[in-house]
Amino acid sequence: MALPARKCGSGLLFSGSDWDFATLSRTHDAIEQVALEDLGLDVYPSQLEIITSEQMLDAYASIGLPLMYRHWSFGKHFLYQELLYRKAGRGLAYELVINSNPCIVYLMEENTMALQALVTAHAAFGHNHFFKNNHLFRQWTDAGAILSYMDFAKSYIAHCEERHGTDAVEAVLDAAHALMDQGVFRYRRPPKLSSEKQREGIRERLDYEARTYNDLWRTLPPAKADERPDEAEEKVAERKRALNLPEENILYFLEKNSLILEPWQREILRIVRIIAQYFYPQRQTQVMNEGCATFVHYTIMNTLFDRGRIGEGAMLEILRNHSNVVFQPAFDDPRYSGINPYALGLDMMQDIKRIATEPTPEDRDWFPDIAGSGDWRATLLDAWANHRDESFIRQYLSPALIRKWRFFVLGDAAAEAHYEVGPIHNERGYEKVRTALADSYDIGATRANIQVADVDLLGDRRLRLLHKVKDGILLDERSRDATLRHIRRLWGYEVSLAGVDMQTGATVYERSTAQMGE
Repeated sequence: MALPARKCGSGLLFSGSDWDFATLSRTHDAIEQVALEDLGLDVYPSQLEIITSEQMLDAYASIGLPLMYRHWSFGKHFLYQELLYRKAGRGLAYELVINSNPCIVYLMEENTMALQALVTAHAAFGHNHFFKNNHLFRQWTDAGAILSYMDFAKSYIAHCEERHGTDAVEAVLDAAHALMDQGVFRYRRPPKLSSEKQREGIRERLDYEARTYNDLWRTLPPAKADERPDEAEEKVAERKRALNLPEENILYFLEKNSLILEPWQREILRIVRIIAQYFYPQRQTQVMNEGCATFVHYTIMNTLFDRGRIGEGAMLEILRNHSNVVFQPAFDDPRYSGINPYALGLDMMQDIKRIATEPTPEDRDWFPDIAGSGDWRATLLDAWANHRDESFIRQYLSPALIRKWRFFVLGDAAAEAHYEVGPIHNERGYEKVRTALADSYDIGATRANIQVADVDLLGDRRLRLLHKVKDGILLDERSRDATLRHIRRLWGYEVSLAGVDMQTGATVYERSTAQMGE
């Protein structure tokens, strides 16, 4: 229940830890003024919603989207997160933000007013600006349609469960979820989400196809004998052109070409594929997204404090929570789990501000276009709009920050018994360290490259997948075989996977569902 509004003297936005909706609104407006006028942010309208800790756990479990359909894995994840939270093994996020228009921000009701102010600046303006302006989100997601589409997805899958049974629907969802990493378009733009009128047409079409579905067309025709090799090669090339092979998006290929899926099953694959595509830009911009939001909240909170709108006690609490967010454990700390994207992102953006306002001779050599320009806002706005993690680090990581973070590169050759410390802190070494760190954030280089290579729909119908092996790194055998079984269930016929070395073209391994008894 909301508390009665409390008037604050001396120009303070709030006093004490209690909050109400009038205080939230007043604080939001003050934050908005700084965000738009001082930082020049461009945001969607924001919608703040207050939720309980259990609702936050539920949002965790359903991958952070409202109106999510039901699936057993979400319940499993919920119980796991709840157990950790109740035993104090893990805290909860202070907020959750949805890339939508309007931008929805969930705030925990347990937060103090100082924390509500912090996360409002962080999510409702930092993340919001990044979602609206970054080129990846603008090109690859549709913020204006995602909420209505999820409403359609939830109701459609519930309708399928009523008609076909929960087990049948979950079997399709299990297989589709296993392929979410291979269910995105990486190099070509996906189609826009359909409108409500188009979705109504989809429902009518699927109902019609379900009524008129005929299983006879799936019978296997006899193969032609005595075919010349050149004719066979020409047919292979022709069918690859007809099917647009190779195809990187395996879920899309199965949705369009599987011979055993019924119309409702194809639509479920499409739903999962669209959700995977929605999250794809976020996986490429974690350092930038969190760094932008952290830089924005830190700048806005300090500006409000300097103007006398936030008291010293509240500011101390804000700085304590800020420090927790950007804490980077050392490599030998039990809490270490890699580079904290909040910390690296904030440091890089504050470093850009330093280079623009107080450059060193080294900065002028490395960043002649921005060093001493004084216009750090324009530089940051341009970076937030036009970069992803890999390109941002490759262009803006400075030698000063490399020294601060004590970055270096380890040479890890499989044939060698020991690691080798390679690039060090000199001019050539800085370039190599920056390149190595940027490469580690290149999702195209770090994710398995698996494509649909070939299938003869008029022959044996075996689906042939190709894994381009980079640096000798193979797939985990257990996960690989389980995923092949899922593809086999969706395809209906034998599925094979061949690993080919990207440099030599030599076949590294071959695996098929026939070998697994599928």
